[in-house]
Amino acid sequence: MATTLMTDERELVAQLVRDAQQGDQVAFGELFERFERHVFSVALRRLGDFNEAQELTQDVFVQAMQKIAQLRDPHCFGGWLRSITHRMAINRAVRRAPDLPTEPEKLEAACVQDNTPLSALLAGERAAQLRAGLSRLGELDRATLVAFYVKGQSLLEMSDEFNAPLGTIKRRLHVARKRLAKEVEPMAV
Repeated sequence: MATTLMTDERELVAQLVRDAQQGDQVAFGELFERFERHVFSVALRRLGDFNEAQELTQDVFVQAMQKIAQLRDPHCFGGWLRSITHRMAINRAVRRAPDLPTEPEKLEAACVQDNTPLSALLAGERAAQLRAGLSRLGELDRATLVAFYVKGQSLLEMSDEFNAPLGTIKRRLHVARKRLAKEVEPMAV
């Protein structure tokens, strides 16, 4: 019984193909409905991207509609469609640019910078306030902040330079930040 159903299904598909080859758009629409999920799953496996697979599925059926007259054996429609899908997926995968991770420097260079006179003025004022706040700090606080933020030293390097344990450097940095914030805060208002 199952063999009879499969044979009947194959004959129905073959008849739809013959009708589509004669220009019957309804028959091709029926073929599309029957094979769309299969084509999509092959495309998704090949491309690994849902949106690309959807787009490729549409392209495959457009190609199949244009070339259906070239199919000699209507019983081979499923395999023929699968081979079109594989070939077009390979072509699409080869032609698309590879997904490469972008380095921070390239991202930063591509960003639009706000270089208006107002932004330059505000940046200058913030820098002046920061310098004034640093000058009012004690020598140890200022040296700690300059070593970390200006010179870019690591906590270990600072530990060596100041001849102090790592925990002490962390505490000094924390306290110096708080003191600088208090010095700069009145100017920000």
